[in-house]
Amino acid sequence: MVRFVDVGNMSRWIASTGIESIITGMIGYLEEDFARWPIFDKSPRVASHSTGGVIELMPTSDGETYAFKYVNGHPSNPSLGHQTVTAFGVLSDVHTGYPTFWAEMTLLTALRTAATSVFAARLLARPDCSVMAMIGTGTQAEFQAFGFRAGLGINRLRVWDTDPAALDKFIENVTPLGFEIIRAVDARDAVRGADIVTTCTADKA
Repeated sequence: MVRFVDVGNMSRWIASTGIESIITGMIGYLEEDFARWPIFDKSPRVASHSTGGVIELMPTSDGETYAFKYVNGHPSNPSLGHQTVTAFGVLSDVHTGYPTFWAEMTLLTALRTAATSVFAARLLARPDCSVMAMIGTGTQAEFQAFGFRAGLGINRLRVWDTDPAALDKFIENVTPLGFEIIRAVDARDAVRGADIVTTCTADKA
């Protein structure tokens, strides 16, 4: 029997567990997996590009489990009422070839992206960091904010976006959750005095 996690179940799990708790747990798994990096099959993602975006397959295996993720990136989708990114993934038993798990991964992709950013920052940033600049304030920016607070204790954010509406929405969503937000006038202003700079942008250029 193949276990399946749909959007509704994924949303309920995230709501009951908490975004920051999940990202913290993911960072632990990332650390474990990078420690066993040599055993993984590694190949470039298989990408199909079009004028509007890209669709990619991301396969890997550790010799016991085979996995792939299907994900797209279409920056103009929001103007059509669609999400920029959608994703799903499958796990299979290497020894039988049978699928064992199938999951919606749009939300998981947002969580994993944030967890990877925090994982990298833990290795590269100074230990006394307290301010992060964020260029781009779409959905991923909110996950990044939660991740960096959970992983590095950062809650002071200097933010900027080319879209004032996205910037307004981000500030409205995260300010009540205990973040200190400085609204920058441009990218140069955003990075001024920041210890960490992260970009949360989608572009086909």
